[in-house]
Amino acid sequence: MIQKSSGSGRRILTCPAIHPCDSISPSTLLNSLVDLGGDICSYKSKVFSVNKRNARETFRQIANILLFLQEIRDTTSDLPHPVILSLSELHLTFQKIRCLLEDCTRDGTRAWMLVSSDWAANQFRIMIRGLATGLDVFPLSTVDMSNEAKDLVELIIRQVRKASFDPDPDDKKAVKDLMRIMNHFEEGIAPDPIEIRRILDHLGIDKWSSCNKEVKFLDSEIGTEFSNEENKTKLELLCSLMGFMSYCRCVIFDTVDFESQHLNGQCSNISKDLKGINVDDLKCPISLEMMSDPVTLSSGHTYDRCSILKWFRSGNATCPKTGEKLTSTELVPNLVLKGLIQQYCAENGIPVVVSRGKNRDISRTVMAGSSAGEGAMKMLAGFLINKLVNGSGEEMNKAAFEIRVLTKTSIFNRSCLVESGTIPHLLKLLLSEDSNTQENSIAALLNLSKHSKGKCVIVENEGLDLIVHVLRKGLKIEAQQHAAATLYYLASVEENRVLIGENPEAIAGLVELVKNENHHCKRNALVAIFGLLVHPENHWRLLASGVVPLLLNLLRDSEREDLVTDSLAILATLAEKIDGTVAILRRGALQLLVGILDTCTSRTGKEYCVSMLLALCVNGGLDVVARLVKIPSLMGSLYSQLSEGTSRASKKASAIIKILHQFYENNSSSASVTPVLPREQFVHVW
Repeated sequence: MIQKSSGSGRRILTCPAIHPCDSISPSTLLNSLVDLGGDICSYKSKVFSVNKRNARETFRQIANILLFLQEIRDTTSDLPHPVILSLSELHLTFQKIRCLLEDCTRDGTRAWMLVSSDWAANQFRIMIRGLATGLDVFPLSTVDMSNEAKDLVELIIRQVRKASFDPDPDDKKAVKDLMRIMNHFEEGIAPDPIEIRRILDHLGIDKWSSCNKEVKFLDSEIGTEFSNEENKTKLELLCSLMGFMSYCRCVIFDTVDFESQHLNGQCSNISKDLKGINVDDLKCPISLEMMSDPVTLSSGHTYDRCSILKWFRSGNATCPKTGEKLTSTELVPNLVLKGLIQQYCAENGIPVVVSRGKNRDISRTVMAGSSAGEGAMKMLAGFLINKLVNGSGEEMNKAAFEIRVLTKTSIFNRSCLVESGTIPHLLKLLLSEDSNTQENSIAALLNLSKHSKGKCVIVENEGLDLIVHVLRKGLKIEAQQHAAATLYYLASVEENRVLIGENPEAIAGLVELVKNENHHCKRNALVAIFGLLVHPENHWRLLASGVVPLLLNLLRDSEREDLVTDSLAILATLAEKIDGTVAILRRGALQLLVGILDTCTSRTGKEYCVSMLLALCVNGGLDVVARLVKIPSLMGSLYSQLSEGTSRASKKASAIIKILHQFYENNSSSASVTPVLPREQFVHVW
């Protein structure tokens, strides 16, 4: 009956509790209550950064109640049914107390719990009063127990009602100091590092990784609250705290400890064993597709958010899987399952579907969210530039790393750091002889290249040649991988596509990177190549680089869906021109492409496959068509695209089917028809 609550699966400062069912036996309920009380007492050994005094008083009262409950369990074999009301109330309150204690000790939430300390103190007060209510209705006269036990119950009730659960004075002082510092950020005044350290010491945040956990938690809460327009005050406070903790992470902590896997080139293995996972359990029971934002209903079943909301909008108030009428339509995010889905997709090369919810939209980071958060970031940008210019080698590396972290998901941070002039200094660090400094600098530039002005600044400061230098001669494969991704974002501008293509080392470097065993390197190189193909002049450059046989081999050997799809995209684009068709046909790709069309699970991959086959038919002439009509499985795959494929795939499949039918009708005269290819370009297809 008792279940451990999970910090990762429950929103902080929510205390959900399930009322024991009416038919439960008193002895079962009592045993569960004793176990739950023991679980609560186990939190004594954990660190409480706030509300220490209230937690101690709660432990004292729970311990006293446990003495009473254990005596009942040990001395009474047959409990009367009337005790269920009292024990149920106690069980409900115990569940809430455990959630509150979990929040007070949860890793990465200390700053938020500090500014919420008044709320938490009030919750302690309410919950302890709930214990008194539960004991009040206990039928002492119907249970055989010692007078000492009865006296203990009355004592507990008196103490609980008299107990004062006020915010801790030290917490109140820390909150006051924190608010003053955030006001300084708004006014553009640099805070006193001593005051900041005093707050961090109060919270027990003594290293970079602990501070980083706080930032990650706050970012997650901001994402969740962003769509809640009714609580703008809370959102502004979260954004201000985010700015404060980001400032602390960069300015206060000189060294980055083990959780920073990029600072010293160490990669932590966060992979878990997914072998026992049933893939069907990761799919929504309604859409039968991989869930991007799993949420759990009151029935206990999990669905993708967009699917279940559509179900509710259709007027349904039941659980789709069981037909059970729902007591509530509240959706609880299933963060544990979401993490497993993301991990499974990452390890199997499956593109992760981006949630459609507003709170998952990175556009929320266009603004800082609060004046304090904006001021903190601007002040931090100045600090980091100073380190890039005047710092030691180690300080330059850390500054590049911090820029890399700050700009990973925040549009505002990118804008702020571009405007402050960090790009020229980061470009200089690309020539560093320290492999970690080079990697962090190119990774930071990758993030800044996603900003429209960042692209211009990189090119204006002759950054293209430096990025290509890292692509070709980077000290670490990770640096080369980031350089390829940076070229992809730069290539979104037409002028840059021309410049990159004209650099003799750029395309050669990308093609070479496709040969690397690391799938991240392959993927980054492939998407960069695809981006360059938008400029027509880059077609012949890619064909001359020998990319076609390389990609066809990748299609034969790779089991990763993303790499197959990206390779098909490039080949389909090349096949649109006759010289691309020739290069593909000379490698005997027809049978391979038909096989991929039949077995590929990606709709996008199938679309590219159909596009390529159509281009080969048009540019390759009747010899290609004659070969295709002899492949039995092709027609079935094409007809399936008419109903199951994308709209583009359906149209192109229809065009191929028409070509094949015309070939059948004209079969008697086909031998005299000259292929579309000129005689000197005719290729034999095998």
